[in-house]
Amino acid sequence: MTPKTKEMEIMKSDQFAENGGVPTKGYHNRWAQLVFGIICMALIANLQYAWTLFVSPLEAKNHWGLSAIQLSFSIFILVETWLVPIEGWLVDKYGPRPVIAFGAILAALGWTIDSYATTLPQLYFAAVIAGIGAGCVYGTCVGNALKWFPDKRGLAAGLTAAGFGAGAAVTVIPIASMIQTSGYEKAFLTFGIFQGVAIFILAMLMVRPKAPKGIAAVPRVVTGKVDYTIKQMIKTPVFWLTYLLFVAVAAGGLIATAQLGPIAKDYGLAKLPMSLLGLVTLPLLTLTMSIDNLANGFTRPLCGFVSDRIGRENTMLIVFVGEGLSLFGLMFFGHDPYAFMLFAALVFLFWGEIFSIFPAICADTFGAKNAAGNAGTLYTAKGTASLLVPLASVLSVGGNWDRVFIFTGVLTIAAGLTAKFVLQPMRARWIHNSNQNAGQDIVANVAPRAKVLA
Repeated sequence: MTPKTKEMEIMKSDQFAENGGVPTKGYHNRWAQLVFGIICMALIANLQYAWTLFVSPLEAKNHWGLSAIQLSFSIFILVETWLVPIEGWLVDKYGPRPVIAFGAILAALGWTIDSYATTLPQLYFAAVIAGIGAGCVYGTCVGNALKWFPDKRGLAAGLTAAGFGAGAAVTVIPIASMIQTSGYEKAFLTFGIFQGVAIFILAMLMVRPKAPKGIAAVPRVVTGKVDYTIKQMIKTPVFWLTYLLFVAVAAGGLIATAQLGPIAKDYGLAKLPMSLLGLVTLPLLTLTMSIDNLANGFTRPLCGFVSDRIGRENTMLIVFVGEGLSLFGLMFFGHDPYAFMLFAALVFLFWGEIFSIFPAICADTFGAKNAAGNAGTLYTAKGTASLLVPLASVLSVGGNWDRVFIFTGVLTIAAGLTAKFVLQPMRARWIHNSNQNAGQDIVANVAPRAKVLA
């Protein structure tokens, strides 16, 4: 082999490794796969982030009560999150294509049922169907990104999650407009079918990577060398502390997501006309939601990238405390329309990053081989946090939201401090111990290590 030929072979090998161990042609390129996942996430986002637009119209027509209607939201979140471990296991076993395609069908079916629902049980059944569909798409896209990018997990998970966070920003105005002009029923049906068909087409382009070759993890991030299964992972104390932090921080954002409309209504701001750069005038709630969704999406790749550079727990400290302070700002200054828009945007800005940092820290700690199933198991924390959404309606009886803001603000700030001063040293010790025993039987060693470090 001549020196020139050898150089060419090395270059090809580097390109092969950079793509995660598979050919770089066409849609098999890992960046193309990332883009497909982002688009799928954007299309599924309305099932959660546009929900608040339907709450008041549903109540005005059916008189079911806000708490009863918001129970549908909680059911959706629970099903979306708590079934992701199963869906992630299916992805790890069969690949992303069939799971996303199935999710697309159910997502379309869920909103179609919503459009015809005349009773609460029908509304709840639609939430179950839509939740399964959303979970199939969400868990698959995030898990696939973690596998394709072992060297950029925070950024890849952040970009993928950004699709879910910012996706609704594009469609929230036309959905709100259609609700006003044609009724919420037509909005459910039209956008449900459109989103389902588009996701199904993209599912046909999704493929899973082979084992990565030649790609190292980010040096500044503490990373384990052992691949854990779901069963092994849930036996470790470091997983459960991470899970509790996820629940604590997710609660504040979920309450804001589901209750932003009622909060704006109780503050007398929802329909207040607001000008956007002097070009268009929109109701304050509609404009606020658009800005919030952009902030929610922007923070995910940004904080994912930052966490790749300064570490996961250091980033958690900054953003979790920031979210808590933003919730307090909404409580103290939210009756002013401009302050309401500002602090609502900051809540979403400091909240959305959990959907990039937590999947990344999960893969860092428990390996990439079973990343879809493991990250999906951790993602169930979002469902656990959703149980607090109806509680917010109870605490805010009479339009008094201060108790809700105090509860979620304190909880979030405490989570930031715990991440830095408890989780960080605990995880570092656990990974060091795990790496030291990388050549031994994991199953035999997980329980003894857990007892030592507990």
